Amino acid sequence: MALDHSCQVQRHPHAVRGLDLYGTPPVAIPPLLAVENVPACVLDPGAGRGNIALALRAAGRKVIAWDIADYGFPLDQQCDFLSTPTMPTGCECILTNPPYKWVEAFILHALELSPLVIMLLRLAFFEAGSGKQQKHLLRRRVLDEIPPARIHAFRKRLPMMHRDLWRGRKANSGMAFAWWVWDRNHTGPITIDRISWER
Repeated sequence: MALDHSCQVQRHPHAVRGLDLYGTPPVAIPPLLAVENVPACVLDPGAGRGNIALALRAAGRKVIAWDIADYGFPLDQQCDFLSTPTMPTGCECILTNPPYKWVEAFILHALELSPLVIMLLRLAFFEAGSGKQQKHLLRRRVLDEIPPARIHAFRKRLPMMHRDLWRGRKANSGMAFAWWVWDRNHTGPITIDRISWER
């Protein structure tokens, strides 16, 4: 069976996707900082090769970098985020590009630990989800029971995020992405706006 070579991860079997590392384009960070008051210290629990951490540090933020695997980027801690009981001291936000096959669990655990959670997710995350009933229930919880406060959708699709160490054909971007923000201090409906990574 031929595989789709883009970030359209639903077309990659889990056995092929491994730990689901799709590096975040650094251009995704400045538009977020233009519309969100990202705190001085944040936790990236899925740091991967450090794309988000490096971009945030360049913008003056302190970033605590965790990941379940060592991809060569210096981590503050190698750990399974879903098993961690507390946030690092001083961190006020969890900001990451989560592994999509565990996305609902990542969001729920982040919400247990932090008052502000920012995730780079597909715009299609609004949909019910696919697969097992458990994923449907988790998706409903993070969208309906604990809804996000803000969604910042990119006007133009981000540069393609390919699976880590992919050596095949590089496809054009096939998915719309957005920064999703859960904020415990927010009241009222979800707000959606459009941001741009191009000048």
